[in-house]
Amino acid sequence: MSHGLTVARQMVWADLLRLRKKRGFIALVLAVVLAPLMIWTGYQVIEHAANPAQYGPAGGLSHFVRMLDLLGVFMGPVAAVLIGAEAGAGDLAAGVFRDNVLTGRSRFALFLSRIPAALAVTFAVIGLGFAVGLAVTFGFAGGLPTPGLSLILESAAWLALANGMVCVIAIGLATLTGSRPGTITALIGWELVLSPLLLQAQSLGSLRSALLDGVLVFLKPGPSSGAPVISMSLAAAVAVTVVWLLVLPTLGAWRTQTRDA
Repeated sequence: MSHGLTVARQMVWADLLRLRKKRGFIALVLAVVLAPLMIWTGYQVIEHAANPAQYGPAGGLSHFVRMLDLLGVFMGPVAAVLIGAEAGAGDLAAGVFRDNVLTGRSRFALFLSRIPAALAVTFAVIGLGFAVGLAVTFGFAGGLPTPGLSLILESAAWLALANGMVCVIAIGLATLTGSRPGTITALIGWELVLSPLLLQAQSLGSLRSALLDGVLVFLKPGPSSGAPVISMSLAAAVAVTVVWLLVLPTLGAWRTQTRDA
């Protein structure tokens, strides 16, 4: 039992090191999350400094709520897609999948080890963005209401869920297709274009509750940010979440088992 845990830990650590060593890739992922956050914040600070009577402070609760959208619905998931695609298809792109298989380790274990490694990188990147957002929320509040500790903790958990789900889905799709570019194009197109359009299509009615973004907006803590909130039960939200987390990763694990080395 202890030997198996040691091997699993070594495999996860190896995948984590493979991701961390790609410094250009890590810089890109950080830029995807931090650059929009800093540009948006800087613009608000300049607006307030130029015309404080018309534009309020850059921080406060309203900034916090919109920051959650940025990190949990838009640019955060983009970073999660990049990380998941790299974790899922990076060994194929680098031509080392055969070498990994020839070590004699279980193919299923090879697939599973990618998930905690990719999640660790995703959570680190999103956590950094969240820390920057919190600093702005409180540092530039200017007397405006700020979030309490319970909302901060709930929001951190929600960001982990939102981005972790997207990362795991990206790992499954990248492993299934064997293509990083295809996975990135498909999931970013879905996340930033198609899914938001479907979420606002009221003619779809309750069918929208099957959308991942619909579930995440429903579960998002704190005040509403204006995004369409679909009425559903907590049990339905959990069921949809489980389905999204199972389907593509399961297909990815199956493809790892059947892919020619």
